[in-house]
Amino acid sequence: MPLSPEHQAEIDELRARPQSTLRSTAAGMEGHLYTAYPVLDHGFVRVIDYMGDDAAICQAARVSYGRGTKSVSNDEGLIRYLMRHWHSTPFEMCEIKLHVKLPVFVARQWIRHRTANVNEYSARYSILDREFYIPAPEHVAAQSTVNNQGRGELLEGGEAARVLEILKADSARAYDNYEAMISQDGQQGLARELARMNLPANIYTQWYWKVDLHNLFHFLRLRADAHAQYEIRVYAEEICKLVADWVPFAYKAFEDYRMGGATLSATALDCIRRMVKGEEVTQETSGMSKGEWREFMQVVG
Repeated sequence: MPLSPEHQAEIDELRARPQSTLRSTAAGMEGHLYTAYPVLDHGFVRVIDYMGDDAAICQAARVSYGRGTKSVSNDEGLIRYLMRHWHSTPFEMCEIKLHVKLPVFVARQWIRHRTANVNEYSARYSILDREFYIPAPEHVAAQSTVNNQGRGELLEGGEAARVLEILKADSARAYDNYEAMISQDGQQGLARELARMNLPANIYTQWYWKVDLHNLFHFLRLRADAHAQYEIRVYAEEICKLVADWVPFAYKAFEDYRMGGATLSATALDCIRRMVKGEEVTQETSGMSKGEWREFMQVVG
């Protein structure tokens, strides 16, 4: 189960005690508060708290205007202008705090985004649960032949079964030894901070992750992208759904200009202008490397 009985009891208690507030709230996000949304086999994402909404972004951009002084259509237009012209500060006025349960190897990718506040479950003080990420057969793939950090064709049949069995057996054996080392039954037991080093990177950890909307959009642009590793991408995709309900105008602008848009170099723009004029442009005449040309052709189709 993604949620422990303790977490579920906490959620039930919080939902049973709704409180009134004078601060701005987002109806879409209020419906998500505390709910744990499953990700992978044992993970989840849930919203602990948030601050701000679409109106807060506009208020910060206008500075001298208060809430309600502009029409909704003007608010949406302003947010799209801010996104289009890379004016990031107003988006920093919104923040979100998430509780995330995720495999350690995913956490190590995630923590590379150093613009958030993080507090992780401590295996020095507490004992980690016997929960490991084991990929579904459709996600067990060979090394890509064109991308050194990606996957290629799926492993099939006996080879896929062999790999999955190794993952399960190694995980179980490592945790058995972890328990044996920290056990105080007839022995002193090894310190937890030392015993944890024997655990594999697919064991689950948890953290609270607080980030402003500008930096969250940067995270989502990279991690919800089709080229991102599947195991972190599914977390990003779940967060996208939350953000879409929280700040719908900002998220739509983000989809249009960041997720669905493309950044082109001066050389690439020159090639497009030449193509529009009817010139046949090739990689050899483009001024681009083979890698740049391949990426350019993926953009222009």
